[in-house]
Amino acid sequence: MEMKDSKVLVVGMGKSGIAAAETLISLGAKVAVYDKKTETEMDPQLIRFYQNRNVTCFLGEEPDDMSGFDLLVVSPGVPLEIDMIVKAKASGAEIIGEVELAFRIGQGTYVAITGTNGKTTTTVLTGEIFRQAGRKTEVVGNVGVAVAKKAMDADKETWFVTEISSFQLETTKEFHPHVSALLNITPDHMDRHHTMENYAKAKALIYQNQTANDFFVVNRDEPVSYALADACPATVVPFSRKEELEYGCFVKAGQIVIRDGKQEDQIVCMASELGIPGAHNLENALAATAIAYFSGIEISDIAKTLKSFGGVEHRLEYAGEVKGVRFVNDSKGTNPDASIKALEAIDTPIILIAGGYDKNSSFEEFLEAAKGKVKAFVLLGKTAPKIKETAEKMGFSAIYMEKDMEDCVRESFRLAEPGDTVLLSPACASWDMYTCFEQRGEHFKNCVENLAK
Repeated sequence: MEMKDSKVLVVGMGKSGIAAAETLISLGAKVAVYDKKTETEMDPQLIRFYQNRNVTCFLGEEPDDMSGFDLLVVSPGVPLEIDMIVKAKASGAEIIGEVELAFRIGQGTYVAITGTNGKTTTTVLTGEIFRQAGRKTEVVGNVGVAVAKKAMDADKETWFVTEISSFQLETTKEFHPHVSALLNITPDHMDRHHTMENYAKAKALIYQNQTANDFFVVNRDEPVSYALADACPATVVPFSRKEELEYGCFVKAGQIVIRDGKQEDQIVCMASELGIPGAHNLENALAATAIAYFSGIEISDIAKTLKSFGGVEHRLEYAGEVKGVRFVNDSKGTNPDASIKALEAIDTPIILIAGGYDKNSSFEEFLEAAKGKVKAFVLLGKTAPKIKETAEKMGFSAIYMEKDMEDCVRESFRLAEPGDTVLLSPACASWDMYTCFEQRGEHFKNCVENLAK
């Protein structure tokens, strides 16, 4: 992709936008950046970096004229319907995202993993399998490392194991993974997509450029996801933890099995040998197994990693024990369905810390799953009143509202008894109080550490 002297506006200065801007500068583009934050709200080192490289900064205000840009690289958190993007598109600018940029400028083979829940665990697990097998592997995307950060140094031997969100998929055009995976689709981001149909269409973009020589790994047990397989041009590889399949990856007699139509069933390992607990993690392991196998990785390498992999930070992460009360950090639970899976994975009485940014989610199913498991709710953030009102209508009475994480942890510990679990699984995004779920999870762990002092 020839970028020298192209006039490019990078929209949004999060991790993705910063990586895109740095990449474009190195390619000789004439770069401008935009962020809704003012200069005083931005990192001064970043501002100096841009100033030293003649980057035009639009901070706190949009450019007056959008007709001068050849290309806009839009960060995932920025809706494509905002006026400045619409005007730029009408003036002839191409609109892409950082993942698309990285794909165009670099070499390597892509694995792309999407879904409402389980993306991070599946991506990190898949990356570990590839590394154990000796593949040159970069774990990138929504998991924390921008793809563009690694794309410039990649070669033909590089495998990019990429976690990709619906927001990122909306700005792809040529992006072509050799193996794509759709784990599940449950209601999320309705503030952005508005309908489940729109949300599913965005997820389906993951296979838009695949061919019959590629693979699409999809959850057979989840009807909304599996329905999208009908339009997929790639070879469809289903996975299931509930039924035996004619082709794909499934559980049979307690064993994880691969059936590829070419040879006898390949037994990977016992499901009970997985290093990560819970039915949802069995699904993640099945997906990772299918991805790895159809990428040409040996069964022995897959099995070794499945048994040793201990999970990812902020997803059902043990955060300590104080006077017999166990603390678990599930800050990655950013929607109700993710938090339902966390509740299902814990078999002790729970004091639940929940609440955060409102993505127009409904909490009825989440609260139904809490019945018989959650002793008390400790709520914070913008959705706290909404969750409280819904919980009261469903018969819950032990509900406490707190202003911040410190108070939530203290109150939860006060309510807990030895043998109980204090679980942070917010069922909401973090953006009302934190920059990301990782920051929220770290704060929770720090609060628990301070409690133990």
